[in-house]
Amino acid sequence: MKKNFPVNVLAIAIAASAGQLMAEEIDSSANLEEVTVVGKSVSYANNASSLEMVKQQSAMTSPMAVIDNLPGVLVNEGDTFGTDDWSTTVSIRGFQLSLDEQQVGITVDGIANGNSNYGGGAKANRFIDTENLQTVEVSQGTADIASRSNEALGGTLNFTTIDPGEEEKLTISFTSGDFDARKYFVRYETGEIAPETYAWISVSSTENSDWIQQAAENTRDHIAAKLISTINDVNITAYMSYDDTHEDNYQRVSLSQFESNPGWDRLTSDWTGTPYVDQLYRRGWSTLRENFLTYLKADFDIGEVEIKTNVYFHKNDGRGDWVPPYLVDVTDNGSNGHSELNSGTTVLGGAPIGRIFFVDANGNSVAPIAGCQSSITFPYGGAGPEYDPACYAAGAIPVGSYRHTHYDKERTGFNADFIWESNFGDVNNILRGGIWYEDYKRQEYRDWHKIIDSRVGYQFDHKPYWVQYSNAFPVDTMMMYLEDQIEVGAVTARVGVKRFDVELEKQDKFAQTSLTIDSDSDTLVSAGIVVRTPVEGLEFFAGYAENFAAIKDAVLERDASALQNIEPETADNIDVGLRYDGDNISASLTYYTIEFENRLTFIAPDSPDGIDYLIGTNGSYINTGGIESKGIEASVSLDINENWMLFASYTNNDSTYADRTPGFPAGNTVFGSAEDMAVISLDWTKEDYSAGLSTKWVGDRWMDAANTQRVDAYTVVDFYAGVNLGDLSDKVKNLEVRLTVNNLFDESYIGGIAGGSGWIGAPRTSAINLKASF
Repeated sequence: MKKNFPVNVLAIAIAASAGQLMAEEIDSSANLEEVTVVGKSVSYANNASSLEMVKQQSAMTSPMAVIDNLPGVLVNEGDTFGTDDWSTTVSIRGFQLSLDEQQVGITVDGIANGNSNYGGGAKANRFIDTENLQTVEVSQGTADIASRSNEALGGTLNFTTIDPGEEEKLTISFTSGDFDARKYFVRYETGEIAPETYAWISVSSTENSDWIQQAAENTRDHIAAKLISTINDVNITAYMSYDDTHEDNYQRVSLSQFESNPGWDRLTSDWTGTPYVDQLYRRGWSTLRENFLTYLKADFDIGEVEIKTNVYFHKNDGRGDWVPPYLVDVTDNGSNGHSELNSGTTVLGGAPIGRIFFVDANGNSVAPIAGCQSSITFPYGGAGPEYDPACYAAGAIPVGSYRHTHYDKERTGFNADFIWESNFGDVNNILRGGIWYEDYKRQEYRDWHKIIDSRVGYQFDHKPYWVQYSNAFPVDTMMMYLEDQIEVGAVTARVGVKRFDVELEKQDKFAQTSLTIDSDSDTLVSAGIVVRTPVEGLEFFAGYAENFAAIKDAVLERDASALQNIEPETADNIDVGLRYDGDNISASLTYYTIEFENRLTFIAPDSPDGIDYLIGTNGSYINTGGIESKGIEASVSLDINENWMLFASYTNNDSTYADRTPGFPAGNTVFGSAEDMAVISLDWTKEDYSAGLSTKWVGDRWMDAANTQRVDAYTVVDFYAGVNLGDLSDKVKNLEVRLTVNNLFDESYIGGIAGGSGWIGAPRTSAINLKASF
């Protein structure tokens, strides 16, 4: 396993230095920055990532990783840096964000992210650089009624960006890590460029390989800018980000495959010239995405009413790649060879009439030698003689395809909210409401390209020989809400209503047909109460919310989905808990119960047992009945003294299938959901030095809905140490060095789980960051 030697040497040196410093007498003049992660005083469970949680991840790491220590939350990514969207999973209270499900809402500065699915969706790492992340607000269950997401069944993640500073400043950051990891980052803050107007712009470039073979070519280029201004009492915020990513994927493995070799996901690093083996060539498993997001916000007052408005635009382009071990025969050329071998001919639509495995020098299909037994044993347990070069006469030429699924999406939307606060004697009343409208159109098509010479490499003819399908999916979303909150003495109570109107359409470009369905919600009720107790800083809270996830446009693309039987997912969430916020300690304890109806499960075409490349789409969706969840979440943040801070959290979650749906037995634990999780973190600062150690334990999980494959518990420890070298000159205002080591003790484990198999967790990974300000 290749790692960067200088990083590991420096890791040992800094770790030793930090250990010596931590053992010294504590300097009482040093102050640890106060951070509260327990949450806001509202009637539902919520937390926010802290500065220490950000430090536990390197600057290379995806913003998704900084919430992993919060109660109820489990984040798994294919590698430490989060450079593969295909293998990213998030679980909150048994709700999943993965290949299978999209049940956790994501917003960026309160703006809807446009779904989180692999096929054209986008998570927060597409819109924010880690260096520009302010915090992540996590609502584990009922969430705020104004949240802009139609997939937030089990919680909402709001990723917020930093505001520009008041002084002109240039920040340069360089990160080097294991597995050929490099990141270059520059941010320029303008200072005041006009009266009460400030801005920043940043540019970054990232690259790294996979941790298994160092065969992948992962790159990411990112540009972002933000402006804030006040003009005639109107507060203006504008943001823009552009992200261009090429990711080579990790593959899921079965439990038996993991147990036989926990360091290999069965993708290969070398091209063999045998198409059946090369279908698992890592560089042929790729995700390419471009995302552009921009928004403009305007906040102002009209009399006693506070108005918040914004408009936004998001464009997503990309594709997903696979390497099928054959050409698809789509044209009957008789005895005239195969037109699929000749560039310049593209067939639009239609059904395949066969598959082409080997051809002769004239381009005619050849059959394997009669009675030949294939000697191929990898992958998927071996292959038939039609795939084996040894089963053909001399001169037979292997052929194969490079299959692309293309995604294109444009979203335009606006939000408008009002807040009217008034007093009636001793009663404080806050009435608020709002609207969210979004118009988006997603296009998807799949084309097949001939690999130019399957004996040599995966380079392909850029003109496809077959476009399998081409569809468009217009979607209109309208959400409206109204909530009233009253405060009387020590009691704050709220009640609200919310409704989604969602219309989806599928337009088949080849058949010239369309299908339209409505995915409207009922009127959704939410309510809550916060009671401040006689104990200063201690409050009781309780909340109820009816949550809803509209049918996704991805459901319409699945030919195998019986649309007449598909219903939107719903969930009734109840939170009850205590929250304490004192001078040196903050703590929370929440009990929750959830009834989840009409759970949609994605049946993916790929698995450790093989891939159906010719399936008309990417898989199918089915409603798999209900889920009942209950559990507790606890967290505590303690400032031990001016130098030491302790954070701990514990989650117990019981999520079970409630209905007798085929393949999902009632009473069984929901696969992939962790029943127990615990975190303990210790952070230290002294003068210009800082260090921290964080440990997360995840209990046993089930890999399958039948509960026959038990995935072992695992413990991952993360370490960081850093030093601020201060001002080196009049021009260099600040220089910081920080080492991060994730999975310090190199734990071997199954991470994310989806569709009855899982991704292998990332091994020990080190990264060193140097950041200077001018």
